[in-house]
Amino acid sequence: MREIVVISGKGGTGKTSVCAALAHLASVGARKTGRGAVICDLDVDAPDLHLLLSPVPRRREAFISGNEAVIDPERCTRCGTCAGLCRFGAVRHEDDAFAIDPLRCEGCGVCVRLCPAGAIAFPERECGEWYISDTRFGPMAHALLNPGQENSGRLVSLLKQQARELARETAAETILCDGSPGVGCPVISSLSGATLAVAVVEPTPSGVHDFGRVAALCDHFRIPVTLIINKADLNPAETARIRALAAERGRTVAAELPFSPDVMRAMIAGKALTETESPLAGLLAGAWNIIDELAARAATPAAPNL
Repeated sequence: MREIVVISGKGGTGKTSVCAALAHLASVGARKTGRGAVICDLDVDAPDLHLLLSPVPRRREAFISGNEAVIDPERCTRCGTCAGLCRFGAVRHEDDAFAIDPLRCEGCGVCVRLCPAGAIAFPERECGEWYISDTRFGPMAHALLNPGQENSGRLVSLLKQQARELARETAAETILCDGSPGVGCPVISSLSGATLAVAVVEPTPSGVHDFGRVAALCDHFRIPVTLIINKADLNPAETARIRALAAERGRTVAAELPFSPDVMRAMIAGKALTETESPLAGLLAGAWNIIDELAARAATPAAPNL
């Protein structure tokens, strides 16, 4: 089983559009081999792969993570101990009553343990929902974190676990993940156990800088990286710089995609680029052949030295 994670050092590089196209190409290949792919949207803070794939949920579960303090007004003696103890300013004092602001509460439990009246409950916190769905390209695991909630890395880990179970159930040979932008906690969780990372890079100074950070993260976890340079024709100098950096580090540039209004047209139509007549479809098909080969090579154990 191979896990391919599409990542980017910054948002807005076209990562989700590329991932949707690769998911379509993987499903086309599955019709020939009989071994499909499982799709996984790991950008749980702001997921958007569902906009192109139109998933139909067959399983919906609440994501429970951490706890949240809640004051019982009938048992509260208005002593103000909780307000004095809370380092996060989560205790509100209004109309001679105390209450917890759920957006500020960090779930540390100090107020719960030290309330003299025992008036503060500590129920589990529902932070969002996760889903197992069906799409025209195959089964999909995805989620949505509630606004202001944390523990996105934990939710990403849960989704990857569900995707692996789906892959075993369906005998899929590939898990294709749309990762989060940047290098934070959800990205680290996205890369855990990955076979290959596909970095979508824009030819701008900030794009090159942020790609350097995410590539260093992959190097730290010994995950091979291949590149797709998006809007490559808008800044030939930076594109050449990215190409040179890739060659210096022994990384493959799977494709250089020109800027095209076809991307927006495909989004509006709710289609992957490879489902359209755009010239980009052929470039992405060539990129998928390279990515598929690199992933197969990376997933094959090296022969022992004798």
